[in-house]
Amino acid sequence: MPIAVHFGAGNIGRGFVGLLLHEAGYDLVFSDVASDLVDAINAAPEYTVHEAGPGGREHVVTGFRAVDSRRDPEAAADAVASAAVVTTAVGPTVLRFVAPVIVAGLERRDPDAPPVAIMACENAIGATDLLRDEIAAAAGDRAAQLLARAVFANTAVDRIVPAPQASAGIDVTVEPYCEWVIEAAPFGGTPPRIPGARFVDALAPYIERKLFTVNTGHAAAAYLGAAAGHATIAESLDDPAIEAAVSAALAETAAVLVVRHGLDPQDLADYRAKILDRFRNPALPDTVQRVGRQPLRKLSRHERFVEPAAEAAERGLGTAALVGAMGAALAFADPADEEAVRLQGMLRTLSAAELVTEVTGLDPDHPLFPAVREAVTARQAAL
Repeated sequence: MPIAVHFGAGNIGRGFVGLLLHEAGYDLVFSDVASDLVDAINAAPEYTVHEAGPGGREHVVTGFRAVDSRRDPEAAADAVASAAVVTTAVGPTVLRFVAPVIVAGLERRDPDAPPVAIMACENAIGATDLLRDEIAAAAGDRAAQLLARAVFANTAVDRIVPAPQASAGIDVTVEPYCEWVIEAAPFGGTPPRIPGARFVDALAPYIERKLFTVNTGHAAAAYLGAAAGHATIAESLDDPAIEAAVSAALAETAAVLVVRHGLDPQDLADYRAKILDRFRNPALPDTVQRVGRQPLRKLSRHERFVEPAAEAAERGLGTAALVGAMGAALAFADPADEEAVRLQGMLRTLSAAELVTEVTGLDPDHPLFPAVREAVTARQAAL
């Protein structure tokens, strides 16, 4: 049985990527640095993925094990060395910590073995490219030799997985909908066998449609909902003012997708409606605090707000709703979230222009810069 190694044994790892790899017939190895989670996975003969909501089913996953890449990096490297597929769901900022383990695995890999398929399943554009760069940096002068032992393909992933309940053990609750889209070209006509994934020639439209609709909408609902005192995403969207604001922001991102990729406006309108219905799923009580975490990353240049808003401004399209959501993100406060704490500190110590430059990466002469600076100024005045 072929082996698939998945870095990140959390909810997305077990409830989405790991599930599809299991259903594709792989012997599944989870790699994580959370020792208690690794031990819990190894103590369980199976776990269940519960799909909550209309049309939901239950999936029992077997044939897996876990390794602790911090406690036993040798075991993690050995798993990579024999794997047919390596995937990640750890967050873009953590990929640099995963890269050395993959390098060690590639070093041990038989040079005559088929290349391992490496795919970063993160909520970011070009995440696999980023992982490849981190692997190359960690490999140093061995980079060319080791990179030749792998095939790297970017992906677009979409499934809502709320925070787990402690009583669930390693079971996971997810929404019924999921989408895993993988670029086909790197595999040269012989992609890995993953029936639950879709291989496409042009990935960018899928990545950006998802990032600028699902991720933008989810984050906008979280930040606007938190500012209004709501606890969950579903509760936030029951507020007519927030629903209207989120819908307006997604209409602005849709306009960018139309001009950037030639996507059909009606198809995008239908997609937006489907996404908002998913967010309203009462069986998925996702909190605004969980979705809103890491605001600095979400406000960065090529992320869900600034990237579409910047292009919209460059093309003379509307940006007011996106900037409004960014303004709500500036107000996001969570003492348990390091980025939220840093952002609130920056609002108190930097000028508005300095903060816009540092957080969003926008140049002062960019057409979006003045509107974002005004949003920062308004937030600073409210402190």
